[in-house]
Amino acid sequence: MVHFIRNLLALVPKSAAELVAATVRTVFAQPDAASAREQWRTVADRFRKSFPRVADLLDEAEADVLAYLACPREHWRQIWSNNPLERLKKEVKRRTDVVGIFPNPTAVLRLVGAILSEQHDEWQIARRYFSAESLAKLRQEAPAEPPPALLAAG
Repeated sequence: MVHFIRNLLALVPKSAAELVAATVRTVFAQPDAASAREQWRTVADRFRKSFPRVADLLDEAEADVLAYLACPREHWRQIWSNNPLERLKKEVKRRTDVVGIFPNPTAVLRLVGAILSEQHDEWQIARRYFSAESLAKLRQEAPAEPPPALLAAG
């Protein structure tokens, strides 16, 4: 969501950036998937005359950006955020910067692999990004076929 909005704002003058960002964010404030999709189309149509490139990007990216709607509502906030990935990348960078220069590619793989393994263990034991109850909903609500965004990516 954040990166998409940044890309979108690159297509508008700075004077209109706040208006465009606030308008697009209304999509993510919708209570259910149907109203989020409807709001997405409304926003795209609103910008069609004044910012046609924004409207085109909204049309193209709809399936990708709204893919999170296929999951239970409780997961939306975690899915549309890239904070966990950013945190992990920051930790890898912090630990590799200490070494500075690696003697060979295997040394890099060994260190990064150890960091990822450590993070995996921490997430398995200490942190719960999704509650067990909300994960159980995934099994109950599993669609018969993957959402269109996942089909296109595969």
